[in-house]
Amino acid sequence: MNKKRFIYVVIFGSLLFLSFQIVQNQLHLLQSPGAVIEDYVEPDYGLGSGHIDSLIPFPDVKKGERTPFDLWRYGGKGKSSFMDPNLPMSWDEWLAFHQKQKPKLMKDVDEYMNSRYDFNGQVHEGQFMSGGRKPIMKGPISRLPKGTKSFEELAQLSPEEIKANDLFPFKPLAHPLSSTAHMVFPDSWNEAHPEHLRIDVDHDYPDQYLPEFPPPMFLTNHKELGDVTKGKEVTISNYYEIFNGLLTPEQMEGLKELVRPTATTWFNHTTHRVTAEPSAGVSCFSCHVNGHTNGAFELAPDSRPHMARLRVGTPSMRGNYNLMQLGSKRSIRSMDHFAEIEEYFDGDPGMMQHIGPRAHQDQVSNRMGDFNAMLDFPPAPKLGPLGKLIPSKASAQELEGEKLFWGKAKCSSCHYGPAFVDDQMYDLQVERFYVGRPEGPIKNFPLRGIKDSPPYLHDDRLPTLDDTVEFFNLVLELKLSKAEKEALTAYLLCL
Repeated sequence: MNKKRFIYVVIFGSLLFLSFQIVQNQLHLLQSPGAVIEDYVEPDYGLGSGHIDSLIPFPDVKKGERTPFDLWRYGGKGKSSFMDPNLPMSWDEWLAFHQKQKPKLMKDVDEYMNSRYDFNGQVHEGQFMSGGRKPIMKGPISRLPKGTKSFEELAQLSPEEIKANDLFPFKPLAHPLSSTAHMVFPDSWNEAHPEHLRIDVDHDYPDQYLPEFPPPMFLTNHKELGDVTKGKEVTISNYYEIFNGLLTPEQMEGLKELVRPTATTWFNHTTHRVTAEPSAGVSCFSCHVNGHTNGAFELAPDSRPHMARLRVGTPSMRGNYNLMQLGSKRSIRSMDHFAEIEEYFDGDPGMMQHIGPRAHQDQVSNRMGDFNAMLDFPPAPKLGPLGKLIPSKASAQELEGEKLFWGKAKCSSCHYGPAFVDDQMYDLQVERFYVGRPEGPIKNFPLRGIKDSPPYLHDDRLPTLDDTVEFFNLVLELKLSKAEKEALTAYLLCL
């Protein structure tokens, strides 16, 4: 064999060997179809009428189109997990569509809310939120089902009886326009920030049943100052003036990022928006005003399709320094992580490419978390250093409520310690009481300062503390008397 032929043979052999190796590697990369149970029958896993086969499939609607108010009756899968950055029509058509639809939608929303609640305006005499200006609304105002004389009478029925006769007064509350969803701000916020007034939907709660605006801000390292804002809403234009000389430079940087507006899925400079004019976006403090809450609501970012996402009210950021678990459905374990993944784009990274990412580096989100870790609970003058009522400052009813809290009412099973919370997620299995989609585990929330944060539960379905006590009395089958429930509410107002 001459030298030239030998080289060809070597090259050919090498190529053949390489091809063989590539084929072998490709075979390893191939995926088998996976095992399949041929005679598979879906069990209901004890869900009964909450199983997928008994729920209504989600309606196929376009962005902006009306959605049912009883979305808890629906279940299943959507067409896609991903959002489209384009509107289903031109901007002019989009604007005209909502100008026509919104008045009728809001009329129906008001009728629906009034069918569920009696917004009678009654207050707890002498009780105010921590700012000292806004009264605490009295309940319960959730309407009883027809034929039921009292909550005490309803509580005598079993979950099965309540479910079979459709008597449960505390069904979930949906976003009134889930096809678009996103943040819906209260009237008080929109009056101060008309750039956030939506063309498609307004808040569904009367302002008197929402937190005070602006709320006071309390800092762990400057308790002597009380409300450090002195009645002001902290914004990008005044944060430096208010906090210079109180914070470290790192904390000032974190606060700046919390008040800096950023484009979001529907509040932005593009035509993919729900405001009449282009918007600079929103900041963390647009909902968490002064580190607290203004009662704005959104959809939880952790599920799809959009209409399966739970409505979530804005929780307070007060006292987050004492929490180890953040977020409603997921276990987010640090404040800097929470700041980093705040769902401004509804959990869809693809939308960031079209609207513009927030692009927070880790050191920036860490600084946001550092400031967040300074937000304190409001003062509770009747509580001692270990969180128990000071007898000389408390009424007999409040002391009775404390006894119930730690005993018969079982509140302390989940709410204890300095923040009155155990940092766990609980599945209350509320679907035992109505035909609907199970909501699964939800994080429980601190009860310190709870009087400042109406409405209650993750989806705002409980307008007052009195409604909340009625809800848990029914769901946990406590059989509390009317006097015991009133004592429990009186105690919660002390926290």
